[in-house]
Amino acid sequence: MKKVVSKKKKIVKTIKKLKTKKRVVSPRKKVLKKKKSIELKRAPQNPIIEPRNYPWESKATLNPSAIIENEKIHLIYRAIGDNDSSVLGYASSYDGYNISERSPNSIYSRPNNFSKPDFSTSSIDYISGGGWNGGCEDPRLTLMGDTVYMIYTAFDGWSSVRITLTSIKLNDFKQKRWNWKKGVPISPPNEIHKNWVIFPEKINGKFAILHSFYPKILIDYFTSLDELDGRKFIQSNNTRPVDYSRTWDSWFRGIGPSPIKTDIGWLVLYHAMNHRNSDRYRMGAIILDLKNPTKILYRSESPILEPEEYYENNGYKWGVIYSCGAVVKKGNLFVYYGGADKVIGVASIKLADLLNDLKKHKVVKLKKQGMEI
Repeated sequence: MKKVVSKKKKIVKTIKKLKTKKRVVSPRKKVLKKKKSIELKRAPQNPIIEPRNYPWESKATLNPSAIIENEKIHLIYRAIGDNDSSVLGYASSYDGYNISERSPNSIYSRPNNFSKPDFSTSSIDYISGGGWNGGCEDPRLTLMGDTVYMIYTAFDGWSSVRITLTSIKLNDFKQKRWNWKKGVPISPPNEIHKNWVIFPEKINGKFAILHSFYPKILIDYFTSLDELDGRKFIQSNNTRPVDYSRTWDSWFRGIGPSPIKTDIGWLVLYHAMNHRNSDRYRMGAIILDLKNPTKILYRSESPILEPEEYYENNGYKWGVIYSCGAVVKKGNLFVYYGGADKVIGVASIKLADLLNDLKKHKVVKLKKQGMEI
């Protein structure tokens, strides 16, 4: 005779079975539970600098550089005005987030000693931030002793793009007496170079300029920067090939701010893209050896900042975050950057947190046939 089991007993049996059954987590849920990589935190005040109704900065304010002196942060940023020419503006902050002062006038423009565009030659395919009429682009400041050095890109609006060097005494800088030294081109003519930086300390007793990152780091050393007199140029490599072994930063775009000295090495921020999806700039970090900065010690596993906010995607070039300036104040790293080639934001992180994370990602040199490559 067939045994009949009541409906109630079936339900109880099923419940007991479910309680003892091991819970299975789907691979997707496991991925979601993975700890998020360390990232810079944007200021709620962003954007902290936007175009104003002045002819020289009416269209865009972008790509700021920064130095800190006596706890005051000084910013010099690129501005584009009514005539589509790029000039430089000034602002400052005491807390790193809020702008306390901003100049009503531009403080630097492309020197008159530069030759005028030669329209008899062919124009070059060069677009940067909407500054169609040339000018000064993407300043990078370095404070050494009593002098503020500035490297920037000078574009004549037609065929010449040159890395240019100038400087100003710190006291004049603080008093806003803009007595800049005559700017001189330090990259060769008929070549396009960008993203060069000066180290804030001498290395092995010499000034050091980092002018290429990939396929290998190139640094030139000088007893005096006066050696770069407009006739002597730095020979660099700006080919930017794709590194197929990497993912989010497989297509390197350029170094960001001037290096920052830390206990574990030179901290360098850089911009890169994924060559399979090259519509967005992302920011990464590397640590270079203090005595031999051509050697990479650590490199961030994932971006520390990428374009996600509206002001980083709503401008002249969406999906762009681009920094030329960063400082350390009271243990915090402040990174100033342009968003969508139109406005300026700031993002920060405890420097110790960033360095501790970087130390987890040591760069290991591969060996091939018994030799390091």
